[in-house]
Amino acid sequence: MSIDTSPAKMRAGGWFVLVLLCLAQFMLIVDITVVQVALPTIGTELALDREALTWVVTTYTLCFGGLMVLGGRLADALGARRTLITGLALFTAASLMCGLAGSGTVLIAGRALQGIGAALLSPAALAVITTTFHGERRARALGVWAAIGGTGAALGVLLGGVLTAGPGWAWVFYINVPIGLLVLAAVPAVVPAAAPGRGERLDIPGALIVTTATALLIYGLVTAGDAGWGAAGTLLPLAGAALLYALFVVVERSVRSPLMRAETLARRPVISGTFVMLLATGLMLGLFFLSSLYLQHALGFSALETGLLFLPVAIAITLGAQIGGHLIGKIGGRPVAVASFVLTAAGAALMTRISPDASAYTTLLPGFALAALGIGPAFVTATTTTMANIPPGENGVASGVINTFHELGGSIGVAVVSTVAAASLAPGSAAGIGGFVSGLTLCAIVAAVAAVVSLGLVPPGKPAGAFVGHGHGH
Repeated sequence: MSIDTSPAKMRAGGWFVLVLLCLAQFMLIVDITVVQVALPTIGTELALDREALTWVVTTYTLCFGGLMVLGGRLADALGARRTLITGLALFTAASLMCGLAGSGTVLIAGRALQGIGAALLSPAALAVITTTFHGERRARALGVWAAIGGTGAALGVLLGGVLTAGPGWAWVFYINVPIGLLVLAAVPAVVPAAAPGRGERLDIPGALIVTTATALLIYGLVTAGDAGWGAAGTLLPLAGAALLYALFVVVERSVRSPLMRAETLARRPVISGTFVMLLATGLMLGLFFLSSLYLQHALGFSALETGLLFLPVAIAITLGAQIGGHLIGKIGGRPVAVASFVLTAAGAALMTRISPDASAYTTLLPGFALAALGIGPAFVTATTTTMANIPPGENGVASGVINTFHELGGSIGVAVVSTVAAASLAPGSAAGIGGFVSGLTLCAIVAAVAAVVSLGLVPPGKPAGAFVGHGHGH
C-alpha cells in the first residue's frame, strides 16, 4: 500500500504515531519494575534460588542496555520502521515465552530475548519520533516520550501486584502480548517506511564484547554471595570481565564505526553523566529488589499489598524528576546531583530501621519514598548535564551511552545487593533480616560517596536554555 507522507498528513497523524510508539515504550519500561513485585511468587512456583531470581531481573536490563546502541545503529542502517517492527515482534514473542515458562532456565532465556527486542525497539521508536516531528512539536513529543519513564515505573509496581495477586505472575508477561500485537498491526499503516541509511559497518563485535563483559561481571558479583569473594567461581568471571572490557577499548579504537567513540567517552560531561546514571539506576532497582523480597518473605505481604506500598515510591521518583528538571535550569546540575544523592543516602539509612515487629509503613516506606525523591532528580541531572555540554555532532553517541548505563546500572545494582543480602535471601533462611539491613546500609554508603564524587565530577553551571532535560533517557 502507498503511504501519504505529505506535511498535512503527517501533522494529522503524527500524534497518533506518538501514542502508538509511547504505548510500545511503556511496555519496555513497565517490564523493568513489574517483575520486582512478582519475584517472590515466581521464586516459589518455579523453585528458584537467590541467584536465579537475580538473573530474572538482571538479564532483561543487561541485554536491553548492552545492545541498545547497536539497536540504534541498526535503525540507521536498515531503516527505523523495519528495526521497530523486528524488535516489537521479538519482544512480544519473548513475553509469551516468559509467561509460558515452566522453569527458571526458560524464563531467564525469555527475559534475554525481551531485552534484545527492547534494544531494537526503543532507539528505533525514538528515531521515528524525531523524524516525524519538527520544531516545537518535536520538543513536546520528546517531553511526552520522556514522561513514559516515570509513569511506566509507577504503574509497573502496581500492575505487578494486581496481576500477581489476581490471575497469576505469568500475566505480568502475558499482558504484553495483546498490546504488542495491536501496535504491530498499526505500525505499517501509520509509520512511513524510510530509506535505509548509509551502508556503514555495524560494530557487532563491540556490542557483543561489552554485553558479555557485563554479564561476567554480574555473574561474578552474584556468585560471591554464596561462594565468597575469594572463590574461583567469583574471581575468574570478574577477571574475565576486566579482560573483555580492556578488549572492548582496543576494538573501539580500531573499528571504522565504533559503538562508543573513545573521544566521547573521555569527555567529562559523559563520564559524570554515566556515573550519575549508573549509580541512580543501581540504587533504584537495588532498593526495589531488597524491599520486595523483604516485604513478601520476611513480613508476609501479598503481591498486591507490596505493589500498593511501592506506588507512592514510584510516584516520588517521578515527582523528584520534575522538581529536578526545574531546579537544574535555575541552579545548575552539580548542586542538584549532590542533593539528590544526599537525599537517597538519608532515605536508605532510614530504611535500615526495618524490623519484623514494626510496620513497614512506618519503617520501610518513609525512607524509601525519601530515597526515591532523590533518585528522580539524579536521572534528570545525568541526561541534562551531559547533553547540554556535548558538541552537537556527538549528541547521538552520548545519548546512547547514557541510556546504556541506565540499564546496565540496574543489572549491576541488583547483583550487588543480592550478594550482600544473600544470607536473608536464601530459601527457608533462618538468618532473619540481617542481610536486608546490610544491603540497605550499603545503598546508603554508596549514595553518600556518590554525593561527594558528584561535587567534583558533575560540570558546574546551568545547562543551555534550549536544552529540555528529562528523566528516563530512552
